[in-house]
Amino acid sequence: MTVDIHAINAKIEKESEFIDKITTEVGKVIVGQKYMIERLLIGLLSDGHILLEGVPGLAKTMAVKTLSATIKTQFQRIQFTPDLLPADIVGTVIYEQKSGSFSVKKGPIFSNLILSDEINRSPAKVQSALLEAMQERQVTIGEQTFKLPDPFLVLATQNPIEQEGTYPLPEAQVDRFMLKLSIGYPNREEELEIMRRMTRLQTPVAQAVVSPEDILRAKKAVHEVYIDPKIENYIVDIVFATRKPKEYGLDDLSELIAYGASPRASINLSMAARAHAFLRRRGFVTPEDVRSIGLDVLRHRVIVTYEAEAEEITAEEVVRKIINKIEVP
Repeated sequence: MTVDIHAINAKIEKESEFIDKITTEVGKVIVGQKYMIERLLIGLLSDGHILLEGVPGLAKTMAVKTLSATIKTQFQRIQFTPDLLPADIVGTVIYEQKSGSFSVKKGPIFSNLILSDEINRSPAKVQSALLEAMQERQVTIGEQTFKLPDPFLVLATQNPIEQEGTYPLPEAQVDRFMLKLSIGYPNREEELEIMRRMTRLQTPVAQAVVSPEDILRAKKAVHEVYIDPKIENYIVDIVFATRKPKEYGLDDLSELIAYGASPRASINLSMAARAHAFLRRRGFVTPEDVRSIGLDVLRHRVIVTYEAEAEEITAEEVVRKIINKIEVP
């Protein structure tokens, strides 16, 4: 089967026109954080959810809220606390005394963009209710099942600086997130601009520049981005190197990796690379797309051994070594 790259390229260039509008509009409110905004768009366009680790005050809430405003979608922020119940997220059945009947009250999960703040602050029952909704894209309340809206993106945050009174997400559940991002502090110039912008009498507000229909069309277009069999094999090689490092000349890593990445990693890396190419307004995936997004797809899927922890070697360092070692097609 021959693939018309020129036709795909032309289509992707047309369908991705709105990307510049979104980044310009978001840039009016958010200073810097290009990496985080780009990854949010990748999650949105490839139907994946995002786990974000970063200290407080890095504009995580504002970034999601601003992105939501630019695409005319509903936004909800859920603050996870130890006393939160699954019904507080998905909704519940209420008895109406006047009519003597039961009615369904939908929870905040019925929105397009959800910020789950400090997801590790709530017990496992609440975490699993959110993760089920993320995976199934539907919620059952009482005896009724309701589909969640489309587009639908969950950005869950974890605070890395304190672990007291937290309920860490099990590795098997963390695997359900497409990307795990690690957000750092802004640089000096960005901090100065943030301070100036946020202390004005009127803080900037983002306007709606695209519609949800544009996003849904773009999601279909992302699936059409061409990925060469050589690049597909490159993706599988990277994932397999996390499981069998010796076969890829990474003997020093075999004692450091307890569990490699699951098949979800291959699927997500392929989709995220397509979305990355789409954001670059390209109709085909290059090895650079895979390398750019690889760390975000794999850092939470590779589990290191006690030996690695004793030597203070992180999963991130292991993934970097693998990506740098595997031969680029």
